[in-house]
Amino acid sequence: MPQHLIEKLRLLGLNTSLCNWILDFLTERPQSVRIGNSISSTTTLSTGAPQGCVLSPLLFTLLTHDCAPTHSSNHIIKFADDTTVVGLISKNDESAYREEVQRLTAWCGANNLSLNVDKTKEMVVDFRRAQSDHSPLIIDGSSVEIVKSTKFLGDYLADDLTWSLNTSSITKKAQQRLYFLRRLRKAHLPPPILTMFYRGTIESIVSSCITAWFGNCTVSDRKTLQRIVRTAEKIIRVSLPSIMDIYTTHCIRKAHSIVDDHTHPSHTYFTLLPSGKRFRSIRAVTTRLCNSFFPQAIRLLNTKN
Repeated sequence: MPQHLIEKLRLLGLNTSLCNWILDFLTERPQSVRIGNSISSTTTLSTGAPQGCVLSPLLFTLLTHDCAPTHSSNHIIKFADDTTVVGLISKNDESAYREEVQRLTAWCGANNLSLNVDKTKEMVVDFRRAQSDHSPLIIDGSSVEIVKSTKFLGDYLADDLTWSLNTSSITKKAQQRLYFLRRLRKAHLPPPILTMFYRGTIESIVSSCITAWFGNCTVSDRKTLQRIVRTAEKIIRVSLPSIMDIYTTHCIRKAHSIVDDHTHPSHTYFTLLPSGKRFRSIRAVTTRLCNSFFPQAIRLLNTKN
């Protein structure tokens, strides 16, 4: 595996000395395990990359940089070692999508990587009135499970693109941490410390990827999330930003980061009008698109201007 990585790094134009340094770093690594005062025997490794090392995720990204879709109707989304294939199926023609999955399987084999079929899930998003049956994917002779919902990078996605399941998961986590906030209050900690704990352990959960899902939450889901904020306010006895304020702040911050980064894939969505003060609105024919991040962010930026 290290030698295969080095070959790819050289094709990318990296300096030979740097490639040799990385190869030396990855090969013949001594490793042992320590528990208390006990230390295991040392084992020498020359495969993979050290876990917890800052360089390891970057090396894996460089290793998988050539894992790209071959059809314009497909997208391959990669985050660390998680890979997602998204296919747009038109006129019930799944050939391009299935071919993409087979190519990905072959690519993994050629790069000494294995797909965990048991952890691989398939979700079909279909809003047509007359839905057709979808045959499961076959990877290495095993069928891929078709699910109604799945956890993707920490958030729950549903095949109807609703967010109630995700809201329930967030609420459950937040309620568990509210218990510790109450215990800290009983310990007579001052409000600034309690507020710091709330922002670090509760608000961080509620606001995780909030720009992606909150806009299409139902009124009931929003009330449920706001109830968490109100409960924390009563415990700490200070005023806290509402869930809508949190969403607005994150939207504006994310939009500014995209506008300022000309290399961002979504930079072209933010186009200034001839006046140079407002951004061109995105025409949305569905409520779901209208409430999604990009139209909402543009409206917030234009309102702020």
